[in-house]
Amino acid sequence: QVQLVESGGGLVQAGGSLRLSCAASGSISSINDMGWYRQTPGNQREFVARVTSSGTTIFDASVKGRFTISRDNAKNTVYLQMNSLKPEDTAVYYCNWKQMGDNSWGQGTQVTVSS
Repeated sequence: QVQLVESGGGLVQAGGSLRLSCAASGSISSINDMGWYRQTPGNQREFVARVTSSGTTIFDASVKGRFTISRDNAKNTVYLQMNSLKPEDTAVYYCNWKQMGDNSWGQGTQVTVSS
């Protein structure tokens, strides 16, 4: 089992930036994907971005060009740099870790973007 601890959420004005971090621990495989999803009340959790262990990145169209995702394999940590934030980015952001036999989620961190 992999445990995930997120940090970095908060309140920011539109146009501002935030960086989320997610540190993984536990039974970690060297082959894995780390990603971020977000959820607003009454809606399903939606994909934001993902980075594979080889460094390949994937973004949802709604954040492409504004968000970047990176990882530090030595620290088993993934980062989500969010720039040019919009009110519609307001959500609880969840870290996700996928590896053979494991699909783990963090506890979520609130991001609120004021207009």
